[in-house]
Amino acid sequence: MADSNGSRPDDGTFWAPGTLRLEDLTGPATDVILHPVPSTEPDDPLNWSKLRKTINFGLTGFFVLWTFVQLQSGTTSWGQIAPELGFSNDQLNNGGAMSCAGLAVGCMLFMPFVHKYGRRPLYLLSSALQLSGVLWQTQMANYGDYLGSNFLAGLGGAISEAVIQITIADLFFVHQHGTMNAWYLVFTSVGASLGPVAAGFVVESQGWRWIWWWCTIFLGLNFVLVMFFFEESKYVPFLNGQSVPHTAGTSGSDGLEDGRPDSGLQKATDGKGDAKHTAMERIQSRIDTSLPRKTYRQRMAIVTPSNQRIGHHFYQPIVVLFTFPAVAFAALTYGTLLACMALMSSLQAVYLLQPPYNFGASGVGLMNIAPFVGTFFGFFAGGFLNDRSIMYFARRNEGIYEPEMRLWITLISAILLPGGILMFGLALDRGLHWMILAVGFGLFGFTFVLASGVALSYVTDCYQEILGDAMIGIVFVRNLFAVVILFALTPWTNNMGIQNVSIITAAVCFAILLIPIPLLLWGKKIRVATATKYKRMAMRQPAHRTLE
Repeated sequence: MADSNGSRPDDGTFWAPGTLRLEDLTGPATDVILHPVPSTEPDDPLNWSKLRKTINFGLTGFFVLWTFVQLQSGTTSWGQIAPELGFSNDQLNNGGAMSCAGLAVGCMLFMPFVHKYGRRPLYLLSSALQLSGVLWQTQMANYGDYLGSNFLAGLGGAISEAVIQITIADLFFVHQHGTMNAWYLVFTSVGASLGPVAAGFVVESQGWRWIWWWCTIFLGLNFVLVMFFFEESKYVPFLNGQSVPHTAGTSGSDGLEDGRPDSGLQKATDGKGDAKHTAMERIQSRIDTSLPRKTYRQRMAIVTPSNQRIGHHFYQPIVVLFTFPAVAFAALTYGTLLACMALMSSLQAVYLLQPPYNFGASGVGLMNIAPFVGTFFGFFAGGFLNDRSIMYFARRNEGIYEPEMRLWITLISAILLPGGILMFGLALDRGLHWMILAVGFGLFGFTFVLASGVALSYVTDCYQEILGDAMIGIVFVRNLFAVVILFALTPWTNNMGIQNVSIITAAVCFAILLIPIPLLLWGKKIRVATATKYKRMAMRQPAHRTLE
């Protein structure tokens, strides 16, 4: 059992969910233990070559980028749409809220099928729905079209916000999760930030409808790329014609397989070699080359069906959300950050068009360069430093990794995000120089990648076996926050003013971003207390990587 301090297991018989032996300190060199432990099958996604993983994850990145381009670029066209179609500011915000409503509904409606039919059909469905939504927007003529097309585009985009984390868990090891989640958030930020920059110039040179024509072109390309190049990453163990169970060690095994100490090990870099290269050599050396490889047609199958029942996945996300504090923390953090993005984007889209700024569509779009720049600093902290910090903390803890070790680095967000919101809001309220707004928006970009990346990696490490249900709950809360903000924003700012709206928002963000403190104190004990419930839920998942 875990000791009274919850720091590490004391007899090896029980490990809290997420607790792993990440390093072997008994040998002459430090060894990193791979979790999950890859099988010997060549088509196990964990065994894929670096190129194969890069292609697959690169396609998901392109997919996410254009999802957020189409979701965030519309605000740059408000200056032209409002007089042409007769929309008020409140109606314009309602269109953004409908996108978020589609995101929330789509996630609950479609994501359960990822367990039964695989990842590919969800990506294809999402691509098709988004393509339909932006094509409708090119023909938009009235308020009904505006609401309907935004809802459809959001419905399609929903899948990209949840299935990506499942793809990351399919392809990458625990010590890579922080970096890969940070890359996901970089693609998100590039789409959400640079998409409006390009859209602003498109509006001024070609008219607002061409935003959606360009989105139609690139989302059409995205659909073709997914159809012909995106592989299914759902792992179904197969040996000698029979499906077999596979142990991943996710419930806290020491990463050893059949007592062999090097079965899941990779040599850490000692200054003389490349750790990643050594890891790939070890993975490749374990592959059973006598097993048949999948053909291109098998790898591109539209569905990868299983006999798994999925009815419980339509309600279990809500149960997961209220059962596991780690999931609730990620939902609150992710929801707060995306709601802040919606708030800041909407405020600038309305008020930067007015005196004293008098920006055009391109000026409004260019303001999004600030969070884009902040994103890259956030990637370094939330990805690169985060994954290396957990190795440092694990080494100090005799090689034992606890997911809470990720949380230390995110505490700085509790200061930077409220500070950025106050700079942005107070400067906008007082008509101060636009560069002050840009700095505040840039601080948001930094904390968006840092705090969101840590929160998503924390959930992935704690509860990987129920990650699909966890992400549905997280994305639902995230979009619920954004819907409320966008529907309420116009009357809220009219009644209280931008200054008070900014102060209240900053205070709420400060409180939510301090949640890692109680998790650092009691997170391990909570994981121990909820371990039985987690195992029960995990056993209802498709048997691709079972608990020990």
